[in-house]
Amino acid sequence: MEKTLVIIKPGAIQRELVGEIITRFERKGLHLCGIKMYQFTDKVVSEHYAHLADRPFFKRIKDSMMITPVIVCCWEGLDAVRIVRSMSGGTNGREAAPGTIRGDFSMSVQENIVHASDTVENAKVEINRFFKPEEIFEFKPNNFPFVYANDEV
Repeated sequence: MEKTLVIIKPGAIQRELVGEIITRFERKGLHLCGIKMYQFTDKVVSEHYAHLADRPFFKRIKDSMMITPVIVCCWEGLDAVRIVRSMSGGTNGREAAPGTIRGDFSMSVQENIVHASDTVENAKVEINRFFKPEEIFEFKPNNFPFVYANDEV
């Protein structure tokens, strides 16, 4: 099974959308195997968003991500990275498709509700950035036979 990271951003925390976001991933059939609140520091924001460090909006990202704690989640499922990215929607909330998390809850490029890992490789790096190995739980959920056909897993 593939794992991916989702960060529920400060704007979603402030707007009290946490339960709705988690519910969407659960209803899809993804398995939550790690969750915690986390307060970004300047150092961790710089590391996590290093690929954007030379962009003019980088300070806005840093300021936004440290306003409140975030919630980091590790989700598991077949094609989890692709599924979570699809459910999250496009980066710009004004352009994200209706029915996606950003399409339904965001009007902004920066305040776009969630961060989702973009590749399997980055998901592994990001999960390790926010979780210790003992904070990721491995167990088979009771609904497993009703989420996947027996020849899919």
